[in-house]
Amino acid sequence: MKVGVVTFPGSNSDVDALNALSVAGVDPITLWHESPDLQGVSAVILPGGFAYGDYLRAGVIARFSPVMRGVSEFAAAGGHVLGICNGFQVLAEAGLVPGALLRNRSLRFACRMVAIKPERLDSPFTRAATGRPIHIPIAHGEGCYYADEATLDELERDGQVLFRYVRGDGTPALDPDDPANPNGSLRAIAGVCNAAGNVAGLMPHPERMSESILGSDDGMQLIRSLVESAMEWEAAGRPASAKAAAAVEARR
Repeated sequence: MKVGVVTFPGSNSDVDALNALSVAGVDPITLWHESPDLQGVSAVILPGGFAYGDYLRAGVIARFSPVMRGVSEFAAAGGHVLGICNGFQVLAEAGLVPGALLRNRSLRFACRMVAIKPERLDSPFTRAATGRPIHIPIAHGEGCYYADEATLDELERDGQVLFRYVRGDGTPALDPDDPANPNGSLRAIAGVCNAAGNVAGLMPHPERMSESILGSDDGMQLIRSLVESAMEWEAAGRPASAKAAAAVEARR
């Protein structure tokens, strides 16, 4: 089984993602931004970095790259796509996940360890998680998750909030000024998925905590979740998902 990692000009976590996938036991390949051909992969990761220099705003130019045509079609067919940090920003700009990522509330780049907690353990991106807080790093200047109140309520209702920033005791850091909420995200949201549940984005970097030699392998809970879900999708014959296609189309 192959899992693809997109490389944009300015990506800087693509190698980390490729390594994490190798640790998870799959064959990772690089997908170049100039080609819409996904080479028959079973899942896609959009990695962190500064795609196209993050000119104008993070993710807005990468959203129009040829590879994103392939990613959109793959998602519409039911394939699993995970956007990490800059990858989350690209997915949001492409309309593949709801909401937007704004400048950090502090107006400063944030680079440190944070704690996030899965809101649910039955999604393709959390199925291998323990349910306890996951300690992984962030590195971003535009990670403040924003959506209008109606959309936020809809996400809560439909189980599309996948991760929240939490304090040491595991409770959500709902106050945007809480130090445990590193960017002022509304409702402490660190990651969301689309309505169909097969496309997700989060700001923290699970791929940077994929082996104990790195200080922790907490992030492998999320990488393994993606791999297991992709393997299951392949085993089922890559079933098309009308719900996924409708969710993608609704966000265009």
